[in-house]
Amino acid sequence: MRQIRELLVDLYGCNSDLDDPEFLTGVLEDAAKKMGTKIIKTVSHKFSPTGITVILILAETHISIHTWPEHKYAALDIFICSEGINPEKGWQAVKEALVPSSFEIRKLTRKIE
Repeated sequence: MRQIRELLVDLYGCNSDLDDPEFLTGVLEDAAKKMGTKIIKTVSHKFSPTGITVILILAETHISIHTWPEHKYAALDIFICSEGINPEKGWQAVKEALVPSSFEIRKLTRKIE
């Protein structure tokens, strides 16, 4: 049986620039590197007047972030389908970079037979 793991994290009171696509892309690329994943493609979009979405398509599934700078809020999704890759390492990298005052984590495990 194969397990697919996903972390969904709500980050509140972020003390970093949530409206900078280059910064946020770098944060997710660092998280992917720390997890030991392979980046296939990176997509980012800056909304008007504020907000960013960055998605990294990984060989092992994906990592994404959506931001609402005016609320100092970000939503992170780390979805990993490969055994031996720990999404917690990616989450720690994002947490260190965005410096939230609080956060909520939901962990999902899916099983494929």
